[in-house]
Amino acid sequence: MKKIRFGVFSTAKIGMKKVIPAMQKGTLTEVSAISSRSIERAKNAARKLEIPKTYGSYEELLADPEIDAIYNPLPNHLHVPWSIQALEAGKHVLCEKPISLTSSEAQKLLDASEKNPDLKVMEAFMYRHHPRWQKTKEWVDEGRIGELNTVHSYFSYYNDNPDDIRNQAEIGGGGMMDIGCYCISAARFLFGGEPQQAESVLKMDSEFQTDKVASALLDFGSGTSVFTCSTQSSPHQYVQIFGTKGHILLNTPFTPAPDEQTEIHLYKNGSSETFSIEPHDQYTVQGDLFARSILEDTPVPTPLQDAVDNMKVIEQLLRQ
Repeated sequence: MKKIRFGVFSTAKIGMKKVIPAMQKGTLTEVSAISSRSIERAKNAARKLEIPKTYGSYEELLADPEIDAIYNPLPNHLHVPWSIQALEAGKHVLCEKPISLTSSEAQKLLDASEKNPDLKVMEAFMYRHHPRWQKTKEWVDEGRIGELNTVHSYFSYYNDNPDDIRNQAEIGGGGMMDIGCYCISAARFLFGGEPQQAESVLKMDSEFQTDKVASALLDFGSGTSVFTCSTQSSPHQYVQIFGTKGHILLNTPFTPAPDEQTEIHLYKNGSSETFSIEPHDQYTVQGDLFARSILEDTPVPTPLQDAVDNMKVIEQLLRQ
């Protein structure tokens, strides 16, 4: 079976540690090249991960006719510019989240994609493709917990390294951009729509000028979502989904270990049930689904409009 040949922008940690190894296991994906502004970094990365080709610039990678698609894990402020350049070079694009710094910038990428209808572009919200989330969404939609009332979520880690891009405000750092985006995305996914109102409280780091703790309330009309995210708290994450007849708990909902089974905890009628899902690497699943959309010329699993809409909510919450 044909595989989509991916080239990677940069030696970013998420690519090196998670995405590239996962896509190398894919049925429909192969990582054929990696690029960096330092050819030595590219060569070192290629040696570690056994990637055939290396390039000392992103432009050289885009010029390779044997590359079908680009995986873009660059810092947030470079997502849109380089994704557009990839489209202009005739490459499909899988771009890390959040898609941009602003919704207007995200719209520019959507506009560019519409000018290149033969090319696929998708934001890499990998969690949505995990079978546990697909099953959870199915249960919510079919009314297993009654009518959806509210979604509560939490996502945190501790990182006070001033050199980390997540702590640099001018290039899109901060908790809301890095992990709050998951909580927003999950609520929109479960409600199947956009919030009518969004309110937030942000606690800022005085040195980095980024939000280190952020809490928000989203009003979807038929229900609400409440979440907290933090870049300077004890690491933890969960999602709780409450309906009129029951509720669901997902532990480690966004970054489950790829080699461990995951669980859906369903509480209903005074009793509880635990449903186990066999291990899946959600980055592998994401890569194969994106590649299949290219090979079969079908819509990507998560349309780019979803990325624009998620950015609008992030932007509104940060403005406050």
